[in-house]
Formats: sequence, structure tokens, C-alpha cells
Amino acid sequence: MRAVTGRTALTVAVRVKPGASRARVGGRFDGPYGPALVIAVHPPAADGRATEAARRALAEALRLRPAAVSLRTGAASRDKLFLVDGADSEVDARLRQLRDGPVR
Repeated sequence: MRAVTGRTALTVAVRVKPGASRARVGGRFDGPYGPALVIAVHPPAADGRATEAARRALAEALRLRPAAVSLRTGAASRDKLFLVDGADSEVDARLRQLRDGPVR
């Protein structure tokens, strides 16, 4: 995590799988930005619909408002970086559990 204008922000690497039969958040993909959270979404990769669905799915999975999650880079790529504003240790723990599975 890093501080941004007095608030805590977290950069999250995501691998989007558009056109999935059902939405799902969870799993790991070793992509160009390092270990990424896999997000499968129903909308196709057209007109930013899959990116928007992934942004909303990430916010819901982290139990945050959709406005707290914004795209940092990767608008036209399956590999994206999202900025999560207002993140705390609970959000970080949820992210790690979604990406890496339960702690054993």
C-alpha cells in the first residue's frame, strides 16, 4: 500500500477474462504486472464493457463502493492495474485471499 493525498491507496493487478458464462472473482495469474487477481466477467471485451464490469466486480469483492476503484492502466488489455482508494488492512487481506486462496 502507499499513501496518496492523506488516504491509503492500493494498486491491484488484474487479469480480466471477458465473455465468461458467469462472473467470478478469484484465482491467480502471473502476468506482466506480477501476481494478478483473475476476474471473469460476462460482457465482451468491446467498448470498455468488460473493464467496467471488472471494476465493479473488484469493488464488490473487496466490499467497497464502486467509486473507490478506478482504472490506472490497461484500458485495451486483459492485464490491468486498478487503484483502490481508501484501502486498509482488511481490504489487503481480502485481496490476498481472493488471489492466493485461504491461508493455511
